[in-house]
Amino acid sequence: MKKTLIFSAIVALFIASCSGDKTNSTEKPVAKGGKVYGGYLRISESDIYQTLNPVSITDAVSGFVATQIHDGLVKLNMSTLKVESSLAEKWEVDPSGTKYTFYIKKGAFFQDDECFSGGTGREIKASDFKYAFELLCKKADNNENFTSTFKDRVAGATESFNSGKSDVQGIKVIDDYKLEITLAKPSTVFLQILAEPACAVVAKEAVEKYGKDIKSGAGAFIYDNVSSGKEKVVLKRNANYHGKDTLGNQLPFLDSIVIYIVPTKEQELTMFKDGKLDMITSLPSQSVKEMVESQIKDFQTRPPKYLLDNSPEMITQYYSFNTKKAPFDNVKVRRAFNYAINRQKIVDEILNGQAYGPGIKGITPPTFTIDGYDISSINGYDFNVTEAKKLLAEAGYPNGKGFPAVKVILNSGGARNSNVVVEIQKQLMENLNVNIDFDVVPYAKKLEEARSGRADIIRDAWIADFPSPESFLHLFYGANVPADLNQSSFPNTSRFQNTDYDKYYVMGRDAKSKDSSMAYFLKAEQILMNEAPLMPLWYEGNYRLTQFYVKDAFTNPMRYRNYSSVYIKEGVNSEVNDGTKSDSAK
Repeated sequence: MKKTLIFSAIVALFIASCSGDKTNSTEKPVAKGGKVYGGYLRISESDIYQTLNPVSITDAVSGFVATQIHDGLVKLNMSTLKVESSLAEKWEVDPSGTKYTFYIKKGAFFQDDECFSGGTGREIKASDFKYAFELLCKKADNNENFTSTFKDRVAGATESFNSGKSDVQGIKVIDDYKLEITLAKPSTVFLQILAEPACAVVAKEAVEKYGKDIKSGAGAFIYDNVSSGKEKVVLKRNANYHGKDTLGNQLPFLDSIVIYIVPTKEQELTMFKDGKLDMITSLPSQSVKEMVESQIKDFQTRPPKYLLDNSPEMITQYYSFNTKKAPFDNVKVRRAFNYAINRQKIVDEILNGQAYGPGIKGITPPTFTIDGYDISSINGYDFNVTEAKKLLAEAGYPNGKGFPAVKVILNSGGARNSNVVVEIQKQLMENLNVNIDFDVVPYAKKLEEARSGRADIIRDAWIADFPSPESFLHLFYGANVPADLNQSSFPNTSRFQNTDYDKYYVMGRDAKSKDSSMAYFLKAEQILMNEAPLMPLWYEGNYRLTQFYVKDAFTNPMRYRNYSSVYIKEGVNSEVNDGTKSDSAK
């Protein structure tokens, strides 16, 4: 880590620091506090989104785009990750901690869409949330989020899911603007869960018209069907959005967001330097170093042309084993693989230091230490070739003899994934005399292979859905694994099952206090690492580049991005902004 720390220190020197009336007026109001209406924010992603249907979202890109289009009862503050009001202007929790009463904003409307009479979005009512939440509790092949949201949490949700009944006991409409949700047990993270895109409100009319392909919601930006395609996604301003900022400014400020699909980081950086992107949300440290050295004046001028920040994240990169399939149904094989990998070498030489640190503890990243979750207490896997060889021999494969052919399935996503798997392939051969193969496939194909149970090893990563270790630990909860191995398993794609792990996970999930919740989760995570259904590789740290004229685009460890309050500073790089308008109109 010495090289990483020195470089970070060098780079640090260059870091700069509701009205209910609907209107079709195109005249922009004057914003308070020096903020500005108008402009285009151009960003990039390496893959196209998979779906914008809230109940189906499981990947980060889909979650990001959906956050701009859909709104829920509450949202997260992009700077602090604290829960804030959204379509619920306020809420109350009873003394038992199980009954939540939400007061829905009056005069908040769905986006205009052909699914509504006359194409005009109607007012949102409490019954719309009941409808959306009951979709989340309905057994369907496209419902991917029930297990991580309402299952065993909202009263009657699991019973409704299993029985097929549409009415959920714990979800009640009191009147048009009051919704009551009753939990089976108290939850320290329920409000954070409600901030997920999975819990966004959807209109029955939109679901009936578009089915799984719903792209219309109640968010600050509207999906532009005409301009969007495989190469870019265009989101345009929702002029009838319900939200306002703390100064009373009507949101959003931006006219549109243009998301280009750029497969490589090299292309991203070139577009940024050429003024065709306003932000790069994730950048390799080597690219940052080269750019800072070659364009140092752009970081040192006052004001600087570019802003650079580097921060740890709530993201873990790992490989997961298929625990129901030989040879990884043997815990000694899984542990041998974990001991055989030199993670520090991967961080230093393959990632060029772009990581918070090697994954030698658990799946939960160290960023939760500030919340009382001490990941350093977990006994994980340091590099230990002697122990790795011993375990593999005890599993029946001395010096790798007789070890079957196995394959890692990884998704395309730039050179990093491929470079890492080649290094792991090399280390396993050198340290265990075991050869592994790998296939690079599209992201959708990787998900299919993981869920079906056909794969031996899956390259994976997880970004916290909400700021709690629970978001990571629920991935290995055994109750989510189907008894029939031919059925799809998600999110527990490793199909790991352990009664002690499940016991402590549930105790942590249902604990009444944060301290006791963290204590139970630590017990669960230690069992997880002892049983090793996964091989943690590294915890993410991220560099982000932003053009100076982009304002209030805060960073956070979850990569949670809600751009309703972002604005482009007037009069800065106007030539670039004019170019953006031309780009977005293509």
